[in-house]
Amino acid sequence: MEMESPCVPPGFRFRPTEEELVGYYLRRKITSLKIDLDVIIDIDLYKIEPWDIQASCKLGYDEQNEWYFFSHKDKKYPTGTRTNRATAAGFWKATGRDKAVLSKNRMIGMRKTLVFYKGRAPNGRKTDWIIHEYRLQTSEHAPPQASSFIKMHIYTFFYHFYFTFTL
Repeated sequence: MEMESPCVPPGFRFRPTEEELVGYYLRRKITSLKIDLDVIIDIDLYKIEPWDIQASCKLGYDEQNEWYFFSHKDKKYPTGTRTNRATAAGFWKATGRDKAVLSKNRMIGMRKTLVFYKGRAPNGRKTDWIIHEYRLQTSEHAPPQASSFIKMHIYTFFYHFYFTFTL
């Protein structure tokens, strides 16, 4: 699943804030608006292992320990609301509470932290692979495309993915 990395000049750093991730990138993705610089790719998070994501999401020439991508939400059951977070080698497990993403003291989205476990629940082995899953806050004031996106149960999430080293 090797993809060509987006062409950016040497020294380019992509370090968006959470407000920018949700308020600009995710909102534009969901409403099908153009994103000025194409630096975030689409991947199927549930068909790729965490150790393979970095090859698909590499940006520029420098070493990285953080990657960004969009992925659709995978339902566990076609008519249900539960999310399927399993891959061939393991599963992503939510940890802690969701955190609000604010813009000008107004909630624009939520962030969920997930950790990858190798194997199958309940005996999976915790790894150092972590993702932040961002979702757009929807309301009656949301653009029509975003509302219908949610109603159709088709979700696009923005992920901030990184690997932590523990000693």
